[in-house]
Amino acid sequence: MVETGPARQRTNSGPGRLLIAVYLLFAIAATSRAGLQIATKFDEAPVAYLLSGVAALIYIVAAVGLARAGHTGRRVALACCSVELVGVVAVGILSLVDKDLFPDETVWSQFGSGYGYIPLVLPVLGLIWLWRTRQAPA
Repeated sequence: MVETGPARQRTNSGPGRLLIAVYLLFAIAATSRAGLQIATKFDEAPVAYLLSGVAALIYIVAAVGLARAGHTGRRVALACCSVELVGVVAVGILSLVDKDLFPDETVWSQFGSGYGYIPLVLPVLGLIWLWRTRQAPA
């Protein structure tokens, strides 16, 4: 009989399902917001609206990565959560330091304050979940 080592919980099971649902909710919200802003008033704050579009894309890809689970899905989700965290922190700082850079809010402005700071907490929870469900060394 071959020992396979301790079983690993999949990223799309248990609490991972709630995490995926929140990512999907934010994907829909950010996509809707960015789409409307880009279509109707892009010239007013192009950087802010493009960043909302980037955030939407990251939320979509992160949700797919977490839902796919396997090795590739984990790597995609890890990359998305990492980029998202850096983006939220960078945009959060810039939006407080230089308000002229963001004449209108993005999903990540002021660390996601317009969304209850969930954009700041979400990538941290994603990274923690990916850590907890990682393959244990044999």
